[in-house]
Amino acid sequence: MGSSSHHHELKISKFEAPQGVKTAAYVGVVLGLFGVIMGLINNPERLWTSYLVAFFYFSCLALGAMFFIAFNYAAKAGWSVSIRRLAESLTNFLPVMLLGSIVLILGFKHIYAWADPDQAHRMTGGKALYLAPWFVTLRLVIFALGCLWFKKLMVGNSLKQDSNGDVELTHKNLTNSIGFIAFFAIFFSLFSIDLLMSLLPSWYSTIFGIYAFAGAIQSTMAVLAILIVLFKNSKWVSGYITVEHQHDVGKFLKGFTIFWAYIAFSQFMLIWYANIPEETEFYLMRSHSGWLVISFGLLIFRFIVPFLALLPRDAKRNDANLVAVSILVLLMQYVDIYWLVYPNFNEGTPVFGFYEIALFAGFAGLFIAMVTQFLTKNNVVAIKDPRMHEAVNHHVTY
Repeated sequence: MGSSSHHHELKISKFEAPQGVKTAAYVGVVLGLFGVIMGLINNPERLWTSYLVAFFYFSCLALGAMFFIAFNYAAKAGWSVSIRRLAESLTNFLPVMLLGSIVLILGFKHIYAWADPDQAHRMTGGKALYLAPWFVTLRLVIFALGCLWFKKLMVGNSLKQDSNGDVELTHKNLTNSIGFIAFFAIFFSLFSIDLLMSLLPSWYSTIFGIYAFAGAIQSTMAVLAILIVLFKNSKWVSGYITVEHQHDVGKFLKGFTIFWAYIAFSQFMLIWYANIPEETEFYLMRSHSGWLVISFGLLIFRFIVPFLALLPRDAKRNDANLVAVSILVLLMQYVDIYWLVYPNFNEGTPVFGFYEIALFAGFAGLFIAMVTQFLTKNNVVAIKDPRMHEAVNHHVTY
């Protein structure tokens, strides 16, 4: 590892959220609250469907960040140490996810057939037990509390290391990460099945959890890529976050773009080929009255465009290109969750308006507030991590 003469000098200064960002977060939260009040009075079903989409969207970003932190610890990766704090900042949304889960439970009866006693009796056997409202609630709360507990352990150890530099904390987080990955693999699958797949209780797909996971990680990588570009060029960090880290996160973004497309195609192809009525209804609902355009839009703008736009080496190292692709991916993640939720309602025609915008703005405001609060309170780089030298001298050769 040569000297770090090719780098700027290493320095970090205290992060202070720009006033515009704070204002945007407050405005978003206020708009969200206004949307909730209006929805409760005028249109509960529309309120809860837009709530579900926004809640799932931002929860995925926090959960994806936890997964990113965990797999880097589990792999004993050194390259990502200097950008880990950015991922940790996204996990600061997890307490909101817990509260959001509890609020969502109040709206179950407005959006889920299994929560309505008149319809629930049509479900038989194992499905009736699995989708019993108390059991869904239990799984949801266990997942949110479990993630919060792992966050306290892993992010807590990382922050503690900033003050004492204890190498033992890194070893502890290796064990914590393996535990989290096992917990996450099971409960994230249940989380996506309970909240999204069960909107149409007669339908099932055995890889739905992986489909939701692929989308969650792809969108998390997009947020991370944007944060890396912002911090790399900022006054708060110098030398620690470089174009090399940007390049690697760009590769992860491209990798999960391909993985999402692979899972989406696998799910569609197997259902199309088997042609079983309970399975095909999902795609039939999304192949008419405006949904077909959205279905093809997902294929083009969630896979083909990002894939081609990130293919050349220089494309991942170009700030403007990477940010543009990341924004597109984040937009399509919203479209994807919307596409999973909305065909089950509103006579199956696409609707988009005040409620969708207000609820998304509300959650976005909370998300930005939690992320900036974390970065303001803590160092933006994990300065005393024992693998920091690997991160600072990191070079991508391909």
